[in-house]
Amino acid sequence: MWLLVASVLLGALRAGSAKLILTGTDVVEKNDCNETVVLPCYVTNLRKNNETVMFVTWKKEGKVIFSFHGGRNEFYRDGDFSSAKLFSRADLAKGVASLVLTTRQATVGNYSCEVTESNTEGETKMELRQSSGSWFLLVERAIIISLLCIVIILCAAQLTVIALKYDIESQKKVCIIVAVVILAVVAGVGTALFVQDGYTALNQAGLGLIVVPAVILVPLQYFMFGIVFDSLPHTTLALIGLKILGYIIAVVGFALCVPACPPLHASVLIAGLAIMATASLLSLVYVFIMGSRMKDHPRPGKAVEEPLNELQSYVMREQNVHRC
Repeated sequence: MWLLVASVLLGALRAGSAKLILTGTDVVEKNDCNETVVLPCYVTNLRKNNETVMFVTWKKEGKVIFSFHGGRNEFYRDGDFSSAKLFSRADLAKGVASLVLTTRQATVGNYSCEVTESNTEGETKMELRQSSGSWFLLVERAIIISLLCIVIILCAAQLTVIALKYDIESQKKVCIIVAVVILAVVAGVGTALFVQDGYTALNQAGLGLIVVPAVILVPLQYFMFGIVFDSLPHTTLALIGLKILGYIIAVVGFALCVPACPPLHASVLIAGLAIMATASLLSLVYVFIMGSRMKDHPRPGKAVEEPLNELQSYVMREQNVHRC
């Protein structure tokens, strides 16, 4: 009788001491910047350190999504988790049973890792969460959107100054207004897509709608200068060149940011938009000053044309007098 009781107690002690100890983390967070997600699972008290006597099972909400049978060298993957694989098969015998999933297939929920070595087993559980995050930092997004708004506002202000100081044909005025409105609408759509959290095709498209259509501002600036001046002074050409430079830098920054998450060259994009905003501000100031210096706001070309026309008329009158 005593021998039976002793054997039962000894078996219970062995069962308790034979349990594998698994460690990991209670919560794992994923974000859209990462291509893969690693669910950690480590065994700290393996005895044989041999994968042929090990069996690893990963479950989500109690359903098996991945398993590896070391003795048979067999893998099982659920159809919805076809990307599942061991973090390092070479390190499995050392106790590394972590699972790797693509970010797309790593859906949020409760996961469990079960490891068996011969007749001993252990389990650990964790929760996978979606971390709140954006492609760009909040400050970077605010600066990009603000600079774009400033450029559009300055362009509209310049058009207003020109319309008040100079005569503009109705057709030209409509064309400029339509161009500004189209740019504003496209930029608004791009902003709505860009401000969303995550790193998706929609975010990338939104940034593209903010940066790429800004090329409209270059010919528009040339067109507005053409209304004010008969022949463009060197200052206006320099301002147009500055705006072109800013646009090129912004496009280069956009191209560098699209494939990177988080973006490593956001400063290049911001610098390009800042240069465009500076060029727009200087253009507005230049048009305003030149208009204020001219009496009755004539076009600069006319200041030269009118005296020449008067001289020509005087010469013709003198010739007619002599003929008579």
